[in-house]
Amino acid sequence: MRIPAWTAQQLPQPADLVDAILARRGGELINLDRALLWSEPVARGWNVYLKNVRTGLSASRKLCELGICTVALLTGAEYEYHHHAPDFITAGGTAAELAALNQVILGDATHPITHADLGTIERLVVQYAAQMTRNVKVQDDVFQALQNHFNTTELVELTTAIATYNMVARLLVALGITPEGEPAR
Repeated sequence: MRIPAWTAQQLPQPADLVDAILARRGGELINLDRALLWSEPVARGWNVYLKNVRTGLSASRKLCELGICTVALLTGAEYEYHHHAPDFITAGGTAAELAALNQVILGDATHPITHADLGTIERLVVQYAAQMTRNVKVQDDVFQALQNHFNTTELVELTTAIATYNMVARLLVALGITPEGEPAR
């Protein structure tokens, strides 16, 4: 990390905040937490908001994770990909789909995606995430295609997951946060 990893000795934070983060993480802080805990309001808001985005949405977890992995690859957020590729698999994705995503991202994912290992909806989600990430503006035909596959709630939630992880990627990359166990760069 480009900043020191937070410790309670360097900057004490309220126990309820640290305990809430530990509870969400299964008892261990991750490197991202060790950056966020430098700011109580940021860490507190992040913990509640990201918990809802990660576990509270009714939209397909697999498709949200696919969008997140797309963002991670496009932005160079290795940390994000490191944590979300396994979540994509857990949510029903396959290693072949991840390999296809990696191949597509090496090309130009803003144009129609035709990789055979990605289904029609998966290709559309990748294209949507790519346009949101690279261009911010999404082409009308892409959005209309999404409306043919998702109800309004699912569309808002998928968009929120992709937009949220664009924010996460920018923080991770700017602060140089690396996956746990990897040396800082």
